Amino acid sequence: MKYLIMMTQSSQDDLPPERAYTPDEVKASWAHMQQIYQELAESGELLATEKLAGPQAAKVVTSDGVNAPVITDGVYPEAKEFLAGFWMVDVDSEQRAIEIAARTSAAPGPGGKATAKPIEVRPIMDAPAPEW
Repeated sequence: MKYLIMMTQSSQDDLPPERAYTPDEVKASWAHMQQIYQELAESGELLATEKLAGPQAAKVVTSDGVNAPVITDGVYPEAKEFLAGFWMVDVDSEQRAIEIAARTSAAPGPGGKATAKPIEVRPIMDAPAPEW
């Protein structure tokens, strides 16, 4: 079963942004995530992972299929959260995907306290079989 484990960032977070972490806190957070990454890679459960640029680099594209597409820079001010990165995993069960998300949510933050950030777990749908 394939799942997308999505990490979001919010400008509304009560936690300070990464730049406010001490160098040792940044190292601890990255070490935590690297350990999970390594375990998933070694077990063969990790299919893909990416860290995404912030919303200021985003483009929103709208098209009617006839005229030139309309391209808008950045995000809108009312956006409170944005996708910061993801892990695509292939695991035996939803429970396993939730376990990975919980470990990710518990990454250490300032003072070594778990960040407890919400992590979204979403199943990846299989495409329907082609009709030949």
